[in-house]
Amino acid sequence: MNLSVKNCSLEDLELLVKVSLSTFVYAFERLNNPDDFKSHIEKAFSKSKIKDELLNPNSFFYFAYRGDKLVGYFKLNQKEAQTEPFGDKALELERIYVTDEFQNQGIGASILLEVIEMAKQKHMNYLWLGVWEHNASAMRFYERYGFKKFGSHSFYIGTDEQTDWLMKLDLV
Repeated sequence: MNLSVKNCSLEDLELLVKVSLSTFVYAFERLNNPDDFKSHIEKAFSKSKIKDELLNPNSFFYFAYRGDKLVGYFKLNQKEAQTEPFGDKALELERIYVTDEFQNQGIGASILLEVIEMAKQKHMNYLWLGVWEHNASAMRFYERYGFKKFGSHSFYIGTDEQTDWLMKLDLV
């Protein structure tokens, strides 16, 4: 699939907030308590929060395009920007989302392959991510690309404590 990726900058802030919010809502709103979900998205996807993440020199947002259509985005974290302290030779794929219009078209797989290549070019030992314990289809997706579960961590949607499986792909 012919995808192109664009590194996001502050000029992309409005669009990044919009696509971040819309893809997260599409993926998870129906699966969570409405009050907790509303509280979470107001904090996690606020303009100021996304701006702070964009300004972090160890976090990187990318838009994915098919032709001139924005089809998704992803976020990578390295060093201290990672949500878990796995060191300088680990790269975290914190977010990977495809817009609802382009679901089930192989976009996620194409983005993941791009991310794996980026991690290799950065000479990382492994690429890791967290996937919600109730998202069996996402776990199977990552397993098809060689990711293996190696732990878990908690996160909150509002006041609801949830668990992510930590999965990694060894690159060396």
